[in-house]
Amino acid sequence: MATKTTKNITYLSPEGLVKAKIELEQLITVDRQMVIEHLSVAKEYGSTDDNADMEVARIEQSFVEGRIEELEALIRNAKIIEPPKSNRRVAVGSRVELTCEDGPICYTIVGRAEANPAGGKISNESPLGNALLGKVVGDTITVEAPSGCFEYSITKIEIEQSLVA
Repeated sequence: MATKTTKNITYLSPEGLVKAKIELEQLITVDRQMVIEHLSVAKEYGSTDDNADMEVARIEQSFVEGRIEELEALIRNAKIIEPPKSNRRVAVGSRVELTCEDGPICYTIVGRAEANPAGGKISNESPLGNALLGKVVGDTITVEAPSGCFEYSITKIEIEQSLVA
């Protein structure tokens, strides 16, 4: 059976880690400085009581600092997705072709930070992603969702090519 994620680990592709680091750098070097300038300008308008500009600047500051904390934790707890050693069992980094009552569908199993179901990427922590981990071609799984139970059959497992050097 494949190893499932622990509480603080977030799986990231190498590309996802680079994107997170770029966003963090932007927030620290550019966005944080803009917020400081907005706060400085807002203070010039006088009392902080009933100062709408100050309130907006504080909201901006809260958002930027919160996102910085999120990204720092994400990067600190990131586990880079290594290409699975084989395509025999579904693992994080596998590209899985499924059939269901609606027809064929394909997903790549990724960490929660990169999940984008519409883009064909589902989290290893999602009900479907979690149920697929460790399964083999030919296995059938049933996943409970708010809209009902869905049955999927695994028709193909591949190693996600973007992870292969």
